[in-house]
Amino acid sequence: MPDNRRSQVITQGVQRTPNRAMLRAVGFGDSDFTKPIVGVANGFSTITPCNMGIDGLAKRAEAGVSQAGGMPQLFGTITISDGISMGTEGMKYSLVSREVIADSIETVCNGQSLDGVLAIGGCDKNMPGAMIAFARLNIPAIFVYGGTIKPGHHDGKDLTVVSAFEAVGEYSAGKIADETLLAVERNACPGAGSCGGMFTANTMSSAFEAMGMSLMYSSTMAAEDGEKADSAEKSATVLVEAIRQQILPSQILTRQAFENAISVIMAVGGSTNSVLHLLAIANAIGVPLTIDDFEVIRRRVPVLCDLKPSGRYVATDLHKAGGIPQVMKMLLVNGLLHGDALTITGQTIEEVLADIPAEPRSDQDVIRPFDKPMYGQGHLGILKGNLAEEGAVAKLTGIKNRRITGPARVFDSEEACLDAILANKIVAGDVVVVRYEGPKGGPGMREMLAPTSALIGAGLGDSVGLITDGRFSGGTYGMVVGHVAPEAAVGGTIGLVEEDDSITIDADANLLQLNIPAEELEQRRSAWAPRPPRYTRGILGKYAKLVSSSSQGAVTDMNLF
Repeated sequence: MPDNRRSQVITQGVQRTPNRAMLRAVGFGDSDFTKPIVGVANGFSTITPCNMGIDGLAKRAEAGVSQAGGMPQLFGTITISDGISMGTEGMKYSLVSREVIADSIETVCNGQSLDGVLAIGGCDKNMPGAMIAFARLNIPAIFVYGGTIKPGHHDGKDLTVVSAFEAVGEYSAGKIADETLLAVERNACPGAGSCGGMFTANTMSSAFEAMGMSLMYSSTMAAEDGEKADSAEKSATVLVEAIRQQILPSQILTRQAFENAISVIMAVGGSTNSVLHLLAIANAIGVPLTIDDFEVIRRRVPVLCDLKPSGRYVATDLHKAGGIPQVMKMLLVNGLLHGDALTITGQTIEEVLADIPAEPRSDQDVIRPFDKPMYGQGHLGILKGNLAEEGAVAKLTGIKNRRITGPARVFDSEEACLDAILANKIVAGDVVVVRYEGPKGGPGMREMLAPTSALIGAGLGDSVGLITDGRFSGGTYGMVVGHVAPEAAVGGTIGLVEEDDSITIDADANLLQLNIPAEELEQRRSAWAPRPPRYTRGILGKYAKLVSSSSQGAVTDMNLF
């Protein structure tokens, strides 16, 4: 038997009789007390389509644990639907939920002395929340993605939830009629699963596959397909063996694994949120990783996949074309992946990719050949300048105008910005500034999907810049820059911008600059005073008090003492 924590606790003699008595009530028999006890963290919820299919996966995982010789113990975790809360005050709870998920999994696993944990999640924060918990716990662990949604269809086009947000912008600009707007809304989300493009959920599931914390091919499976449930059960059997072999997150989540994840994210055109989440996970496991590392890797990794939001295809198309293993093999043979990194199966990355061809199939164009990429360099750039001394994150590919200098249009909330866009008060050449939406200032760092989609729908996506100390949805594209740090609430320069100031966004120079004399900037800084916090009680009040800068992953346990 392995050196199991809980199985030892409950077999240490007569003083543990009450523990055994309670476990008998939940299904333990005499022969079960020496088995590894495996937590199944179940993110099932009917709050969102992302998570509504997860309960069936949890049951298959329980069966897999039992068949492999372990004792499953099911418990629940929460979720917030980003897509439903988007554009509302409720969106402030989205990033906060990442910490709640991490805290809850850590609390149950340590409180019950579990030997290992399998977490199942669907919506965006389920993935990084679970992985942060895995890092803190450092017990054998595996992540099971709830699966991606299948695309909706209307008028011969594939739809995702972002299509609905963009349709609002088109409608406001007079480009589509009521009937078309309603048809898009009715058809965008046809069933269970997480948002279908290479948005945040699919980006993070792909990253975890690349890091070796999920099984190969599992990150792009459709939620409603039978192979997803089979993969959940297989994940459970792999985890029980990892418990026996004591394969720990600290052995898997190495610097090499983080570099592999970043490389894959660049290759598939993943979400800006991945920067925030990988920094947070690295902090939890104690791996040195900075925002600048993303820029270093971006410059050497091409974009290989033609995926939404700026491309043509969705995650199910990527799955049919060979999935993340195909992308990883292409990176590996071209020296852009660490093949000796360990996976939860006990094999190395190179070993699990051994049978994958070095080039993608010729009968598809979702994954491009390595020598004919979508773009020669990665898409997630780190911009710096006097507007972002700690850095900011931008998608640099798929934009027509890579440099814009224009007058600032300043808004202290997402709602005020969206109202101006829908009222046609933003024109080509403007640089929209949305501030006091950062980790502390929001609090919670809301995503600006509604404003950016409205700009796209109005035809301004290539001619208007938008910068914010908040975040962007993985479905966002265009000349937009998020995660601006330091944020306005702590005295960052973004809080000193005035209406009509000249701002430059330069994707090629990695520059985000406020074009005013240094002396004037310092005068404004000396006159600045912090605003009273928007929340002083409850979870948002606690979060605002504890949260770090977005350049550090917006974590809540960085400098507690």
